[in-house]
Amino acid sequence: MEYRKFGRTRWKVSEIGYGTWGMAGWTGSEIEAVNKALDKAVDLGCNFFDTAWAYGDGESEKILNALLKRHSGKKLYVATKIPPKNRKWPSKPQYKLQDVFPADYIVEYTEKSLKNLGVETIDLQQFHVWEDSWSNEDEWKEAIQQLTKQGKVKAWGISINRWEPDNSLATLKTGLIDAVQVIYNIFDQAPEDKLLPLCRKLDIGVIARVPFDEGTLTGNMTKETTFPKDDWRSTYFVPENLISSVEHADALKPLIPHGMTMPEMALRFILSHPDISTTIPGMRKIKHVISNMQAGDGNGLCRDTLNALKHHRWNRLPTEWSQ
Repeated sequence: MEYRKFGRTRWKVSEIGYGTWGMAGWTGSEIEAVNKALDKAVDLGCNFFDTAWAYGDGESEKILNALLKRHSGKKLYVATKIPPKNRKWPSKPQYKLQDVFPADYIVEYTEKSLKNLGVETIDLQQFHVWEDSWSNEDEWKEAIQQLTKQGKVKAWGISINRWEPDNSLATLKTGLIDAVQVIYNIFDQAPEDKLLPLCRKLDIGVIARVPFDEGTLTGNMTKETTFPKDDWRSTYFVPENLISSVEHADALKPLIPHGMTMPEMALRFILSHPDISTTIPGMRKIKHVISNMQAGDGNGLCRDTLNALKHHRWNRLPTEWSQ
């Protein structure tokens, strides 16, 4: 496993991190298998784990609490997120800060996450949704500065709404944000336009989320794929999204380098960009941990493959189902 500098925090984080959404919000997550997968990731050098209070109403944080205890001799970085008070994902321009992240609520949920994680200080606390129009408001600024001064949070971040990478630029310029989490993958290349150059300039850590486009970039989905009604993906992969996503993924298959899988190509595409600090695929099985961790060896894709993949950029706009 290779490690990269996480912005101005100077942390050295694994190129492949661990996204824990699937542990508590999707079907097929058994705790014994989850724990084995997490332990295997640590054994293979993963030291960055991303969670959120909303992943199972704190359940995912508690799972990481146990992981930290099992590996107390190693430095593992944990990033979590404050859920929007109105419980709306993603945020929308008309939402007011006081309805989503009022100061007392920021403090309340930071305290909850501290308890769930079993730590005295959260490495990275993030806002789970964001609107750049909130950048000039003082309430959130005062709250995070207070929590930092009290030693309860080391660094702060924002998780940017799906397909809205520029809905963050003014906020980053406040100097109060240490990291951004953004969708960046073979299809979603828009962060390269403005966000990544600004992060480089301001020395802000970048977490690339949704590396497999919620599953289509694994190459395993078909136009007939279905999910149980209680699985989040059943509301995301509506026919108009499923069909077009599978078609876009199928178009990539001729470009997969010899001896490589589509998931590996997807991860290496992300890590070929020097401004990415880490990427966080969701993993629930040991076999996925092993295959994904292998992509964090510091070797990106060759120039010809990267140039070919650049032509598969897919510019999308948020919709009612994109969440």
